[in-house]
Amino acid sequence: MSTVDPATREQAAAPVPTPAAAPVSTPTAVPAAPHPLDNPALASLTGPHAHFAERRGRILRYPVDVTPWTAHPTVPDARDWADLAALAGPGGTISMNTLRGEPPKGWEILHRIGGVQLVDVSVVPEPDAEAVRLGPADVPEMLDLVERTRPGPFLPRTVELGTYLGIRRGGALVAMAGERLHPPGWTEISGVCTDASVRGQGLASRLVRAVAYGIRERGETPFLHTSAANAVAIRLYESLGFQLRAHPEFLSALAPPSFPQR
Repeated sequence: MSTVDPATREQAAAPVPTPAAAPVSTPTAVPAAPHPLDNPALASLTGPHAHFAERRGRILRYPVDVTPWTAHPTVPDARDWADLAALAGPGGTISMNTLRGEPPKGWEILHRIGGVQLVDVSVVPEPDAEAVRLGPADVPEMLDLVERTRPGPFLPRTVELGTYLGIRRGGALVAMAGERLHPPGWTEISGVCTDASVRGQGLASRLVRAVAYGIRERGETPFLHTSAANAVAIRLYESLGFQLRAHPEFLSALAPPSFPQR
């Protein structure tokens, strides 16, 4: 009979140590990228509309005869405000829709308007046989229609921002709609207006669908802005298939007559 050395027997009986478990690392949360529509002017001027951009520091803006929109950090610091004043020029007008807080002393607020931002969720895009493409030669008539209907800012070169479509009756331009801000993957429908003589005929709806058709053909999604107080427009856009996304505030202000340079 074989014998086992006592020391060997004790060693065999001893428990085998378990290797220490490796520490489990907690993945670091990666901040979500900002949505292009959270700051649509900035997304436009650093994206598809970069060729329009006038820049100073962290401030960008469109040329003054294109549209008054400026792009800026959500909370501008003193240097940003100085750059904004320099771009606007003494007493120049700026428009913002992502500002958090108040302009510094010396800026004159012209108006603050609560707004809504709506996005296409179920719009049925459709070309319109009566709609015609509008261009630089049509600008005087477009400006005249805007003056009568007040759809929002429209300037001599706004037509350069994208496709504008109009409907004429008896040769006169009586309704139009077109494209303005252009964040990557999105296009804003803007300048929607109808002369009082033809309201109630569905021309605005037809033009919105026709502009949306061109946007969708590029693989992009339409969105738009309007005043939160404009219940009629909001009902129209919702009936067409737009849905509320955000409540931006539109601010228009005059730069100080003089501003310290940074």
